[in-house]
Amino acid sequence: MMRRRTTLLTSCTALALALGATACGSSDPVSAGGGDKALSGQTVTVAGVWSGTEQKNFQKVLDAFSAKTGAKTQFVSTGDNVSTVVGSKIEGGNAPDVVMVPQVGVLQQFAKQGWLTPLSAATEKSVDAGYAPVWKKYGSVDGTLYGLYFKAAHKSTVWYSPDAFSQAGVKPPTSYDDMLKVGHTMSDSGLSAFSVAGEDGWTLTDWFENIYLSQAGPEKYDALAAHKLKWTDASVVKALTTLGKLFKDKELVAGGQKEALNTDFPGSVEKVFGPKPDAGMVYEGDFVAGVAHDQFSKTIGKDADFFPFPAVDGGNAPVVSGGDAAVVLKDGKNAKAGMKLLEYLATPEASAVWAKAGGYLSPNKNLPLSSYGDDVTRATAKSLVDAGDSVRFDMSDQAPAAFGGTKGAGEWKLLQDFLRDPSDPKGTAAELETAAAKAYKG
Repeated sequence: MMRRRTTLLTSCTALALALGATACGSSDPVSAGGGDKALSGQTVTVAGVWSGTEQKNFQKVLDAFSAKTGAKTQFVSTGDNVSTVVGSKIEGGNAPDVVMVPQVGVLQQFAKQGWLTPLSAATEKSVDAGYAPVWKKYGSVDGTLYGLYFKAAHKSTVWYSPDAFSQAGVKPPTSYDDMLKVGHTMSDSGLSAFSVAGEDGWTLTDWFENIYLSQAGPEKYDALAAHKLKWTDASVVKALTTLGKLFKDKELVAGGQKEALNTDFPGSVEKVFGPKPDAGMVYEGDFVAGVAHDQFSKTIGKDADFFPFPAVDGGNAPVVSGGDAAVVLKDGKNAKAGMKLLEYLATPEASAVWAKAGGYLSPNKNLPLSSYGDDVTRATAKSLVDAGDSVRFDMSDQAPAAFGGTKGAGEWKLLQDFLRDPSDPKGTAAELETAAAKAYKG
């Protein structure tokens, strides 16, 4: 089963809390196909994982496209099983025009099955002008651009309670070792350091990826993501060893390993920002802020804040991202109008609509930071854009779903087993390699 990874909660309005951002003008590649309402009477069908608040906010973008072009839009929520749902719709002769794809591996799968149309020259021009080349790389298969990354997640953020830090007399750390020291100081003051969402295996892959990217470097990260490097490599064992030291330390993990394995992602946020805090920090992406604000009424920047995931062993601080790429299906009934939608989504103007609504980050460097509603969101967006080509896409999202995206199987399950017993990093690495080899061959 394909699992949604980057923004799990339907209520995630994430960081923005949007306080009236200003829309920004842009060159208009859409005008050639619809600035004069030339798409009037046409309907563009868009499929994606979003529901709840995310779907409502994306609908605002679609409505802005409709106002600009005259086209009507229809959004179909696929749930987590994007690949299965889209495949069945294609087979049934009811393919959507546009799909918002949440995983690189699924985009590659769609392209290799011949389902996708290469993006237009206008869209590619906007991507070249507004995006770091790495985002074009992740949207391309065999040198052809098929996917436009419209929405991104910043998955190298550690969220903390400023009040807990103040009571413990600590400040945000700048290295991984310092982060563990801060954690022990916090524990000494009566509050566990980290709330770990071990019930959701995807959070554990994110822990590993940040440590691995910083410790082993981007070249090995890319090689491991493509399975050109085996999981039995010494660099993997080293990263697992580093992670294992945290997992087995009962002072650092709220409730110890057993409780962590029974804590899902929303629960991990509650342990830090809920009415009865058990921990001072929770690691996960920018979307933590949405849960802290929406469910626990925390003011972002005051009651909840973040520091960048710190550098490990003298490496560079990691910037791991996720994201949703818009693709156009060949079999859509109105694929040409769908392509015009992508030309619009590639503009800062479209990104500004969702930035104003909240719960959104754009990899488009031409979107002014003033479009976001608060300083914390602006800082997160700036970190993502400033990272440029050093951004690395979530590794498990690049893997075949059987290895990197299935509950109770593959990397998710094996890292849960490792959380339960982190005593044998070499053994875990061997099991990961066995599972990866099978999935990548398939």
